[in-house]
Amino acid sequence: MTELRAFGEAPSAPAARSRRASDVLRAALALAAAGVPVLPLRAGKVPFGNCRTCGGSPPRCGGRPNMKTPGSCVCPMPCHAWAAATTDPHTLTSPVWAPVWRQAVAVAYHPGGAGLTVVDLDNAAAVAWARETLPATRTVPTTRGEHWLYRGAMASANAVRPGVDIKSAMQYARWLGPGTGHMAALPAAVRDLLVKEETTPARGEVVSSLSASAPWCQSVATGCRHTERYVRTGLERGLALVRARTESGAGSQAFGVARFLAAQHTACPGPCGLAAIGEEIVTAAISVGVPESYARRAVVNGLETAAEGAA
Repeated sequence: MTELRAFGEAPSAPAARSRRASDVLRAALALAAAGVPVLPLRAGKVPFGNCRTCGGSPPRCGGRPNMKTPGSCVCPMPCHAWAAATTDPHTLTSPVWAPVWRQAVAVAYHPGGAGLTVVDLDNAAAVAWARETLPATRTVPTTRGEHWLYRGAMASANAVRPGVDIKSAMQYARWLGPGTGHMAALPAAVRDLLVKEETTPARGEVVSSLSASAPWCQSVATGCRHTERYVRTGLERGLALVRARTESGAGSQAFGVARFLAAQHTACPGPCGLAAIGEEIVTAAISVGVPESYARRAVVNGLETAAEGAA
């Protein structure tokens, strides 16, 4: 990756804020030129919310359903969270993106779109585990830990072990600089983290066999008593409720939707792909401004509450 410095919070002085915005855009263009899809982050280090069209209920644009397949949305704005990441310099410097860059405080990138996987180590204990377990690769310091970057993409998942998240497909990671060290190929040890997570029964004997970002489909949800159409219809209605909360309450709505949808599967022999359903709810909440950590906590609590209630 291009040698670029890390970014911090935007200063309050207008002149300094303008310089920072220019730095952020310059970094984004350099990454895009290197083939890394980028998007701006606003205060709170989260993506900008959808425009009014894309934030409708249901979105009139057709949506970009987590980009598992290309959606019908042709919105020129940086909508739909990580799915807005692009390498097109004309899009990045377009007039409709200009106001967004003026408010941006950092750059994010889509690791999977660049053929990369980021092992996000959130604390010192996680870093120590990685140094003992994983092959050495390029590392980037973070506020509390490190990002370990590998060549190769895979499904994303959170909390594959304490303090460890996988960010690759259908995820974004904050750009904190090029890091140090030689980037190694994605090892089986990282892929195996998802395999171990997928075979772990959840509480209440409800098993979610999918990694956090895998698409739901009947072929991988053998044991679910519902049809794919039933699951998708319920999920889309729930996502519309979350996206409609553009002013406030999206986090609470995400909790309620996760709890309701999970409750529909408590009688299934399983697995039902609840982790994939939860990931879509998280993405919807993030798209309307809910901080990622809060959105994930709300959805996990909703899924677990339903399972505990069934038990």
